[in-house]
Amino acid sequence: MANRPKRLGLCLLAGFALAVLLECKIQSASAHETDNRARSERFISQKPEVHKRTAAANALASSEAPIESKPAPVSTRKAGSRSAKGPYYVDFRARTAASWGHAFVWFGKTSERAVEVAGLTPAGDTAAYILGHLTWVPSETTASYGDLDPQYLTASYRVYLNGPDAKRVFAYIKRLQASSPVWNAETTNCTAFIGSIAEFMGLKVPHRWQRPEEYVNNLKAMNGGRQIVHLASEQ
Repeated sequence: MANRPKRLGLCLLAGFALAVLLECKIQSASAHETDNRARSERFISQKPEVHKRTAAANALASSEAPIESKPAPVSTRKAGSRSAKGPYYVDFRARTAASWGHAFVWFGKTSERAVEVAGLTPAGDTAAYILGHLTWVPSETTASYGDLDPQYLTASYRVYLNGPDAKRVFAYIKRLQASSPVWNAETTNCTAFIGSIAEFMGLKVPHRWQRPEEYVNNLKAMNGGRQIVHLASEQ
């Protein structure tokens, strides 16, 4: 019986300790739950911000992404059929003169400034020119006064040739110069001379009884302003 109060005291002490322990666990669990809830709320509140930042980053990446270059559109236009000009030329020209005018040709290489001149004129002074309207007089077939001066030029028609054709045409001009010893105003005149060259080149020619300026302009018109000439093989 003497030990009963002692046992009762131990039981009360154990019960008190158990109550304290349970209260601590309950508070700890409550605090843990509160902490978890706070974290969850912070996470939920941060989700829209994360979505906003992600969307902004995606938009920035899209704006900074290199734009693929598109190939240039291919032109459907056909290349022009116009042939390239040849490296040689014959230029049918007319200039002023004291009376009727004069027709002649320049010929040479397009890349060079030097030119050769061929034409048919009476040799000598004014007396030879007047006499040449009545009969044949000695001629000259090289450059005459004013042939190289642009201020006297009244008409021009230039035609281009390739190398082999130019060789043949230039040789023909040289032969024509060597075989034209006389001049006459009505027959063997300057327009007939350059007309022979044009015919050899396969061009259409007007009649010779025209002023030199009209002759050169008509020569150009009759051939449609054609600039490229290819000689026929049988010439």
